[in-house]
Amino acid sequence: MDQFAGMDQALDEVLVQLGGMVLRLSSPEVTRTAEERRALKRSVNQYAVCAARSGDPRVRQLKSELEETIKPQLRLVASR
Repeated sequence: MDQFAGMDQALDEVLVQLGGMVLRLSSPEVTRTAEERRALKRSVNQYAVCAARSGDPRVRQLKSELEETIKPQLRLVASR
């Protein structure tokens, strides 16, 4: 069982690193075009699938943060 726990921990570490990379890519300065935003959305969705069964709170937090980055930005428009 220790072997499986070690593998699980190693996978969580990889997910934390991967999530950090995708989070950096989610910056508006990096993903400017519609194609880049679509690619980001695919990456976030793939990350979410991989992170869904993780018990590591860092992985869960990154999953939540990444999912927030692909939500549409709402703008307040005032009319007179």
